[in-house]
Amino acid sequence: MKIVLHAGAHATDDDRLLRCLLRNADDLRDKGVAIPGPSRYRQLLSGALSALSKADPAPEARDILLESVLSEDHSHFDRLVLSHEHMFCVPKIALGAGRIYPRAEERLANAARLFRDDEIALFLGIRNPATWLPAVFAQTPHRAFDLFLNGADPAWLRWSELIERIRRTLPDLPITVWCNEDSPLIWGEIVRAMAGLPSGTRITGAFDLLARIMTKEGMVRFRAYLKAHPGLAEPQKRRVMIAFLDKYALDEAVEEELDIPGWTEDYVAGLSEMYERDVDAIAGIDRVTLISA
Repeated sequence: MKIVLHAGAHATDDDRLLRCLLRNADDLRDKGVAIPGPSRYRQLLSGALSALSKADPAPEARDILLESVLSEDHSHFDRLVLSHEHMFCVPKIALGAGRIYPRAEERLANAARLFRDDEIALFLGIRNPATWLPAVFAQTPHRAFDLFLNGADPAWLRWSELIERIRRTLPDLPITVWCNEDSPLIWGEIVRAMAGLPSGTRITGAFDLLARIMTKEGMVRFRAYLKAHPGLAEPQKRRVMIAFLDKYALDEAVEEELDIPGWTEDYVAGLSEMYERDVDAIAGIDRVTLISA
């Protein structure tokens, strides 16, 4: 079985990906893809990954977990999607030793041991540290931003460093990455990739995120355009989305206000430039698929 692990990151899709997959669960089931509800596995999976840091998995551990996660014989499925933004850790310890998710590779190695006879794959949405750090900080009990940073310098945090660590620990692990900022334009492709569907396969909710940042009039006109131009390839659809956003974007939905003491406009611009270079570096890492707009 192929086990798809969607590990967030925190403050990216806020479970919207899982909700979209669940809307398509019946159709996906017919294709051998299982999309269990989160209450069936999140606590169980977190507990298992923690326990495996201290001991090897019991021979029957994998089958017992699958029996708990799935409501029917797991031999019916050849793909299982497990989405858990706390898979690596909770937000308050997202930073440590100057790194993003310092225990990520250990947790994934534990997952690989648990599912040693399966093929696991990692899916991860990343986000500009200039907006990601304040957003994750807001999810923690920390009162001071410096406490959340835990000694890390935002200017030196790299998503590529996280992925390189994972690659060294699990050299054969397929990793699929996308930028959260691009999600409205590539939402359907992300969902299809997680479900193992061919590009362009019709799914419910492919434009859910686009509708959150575009006016109702714009969405009506956009859908009418697609209806009048059937068969557009995904790159062509993205160009159409961008054209409609230029005219119908909701300003309040695409603009973010940052209020971190000491962060000037120049500093934020520097972090953003660093992020763009970091994304380019990620695209060159072996066995990494970057879904981009």
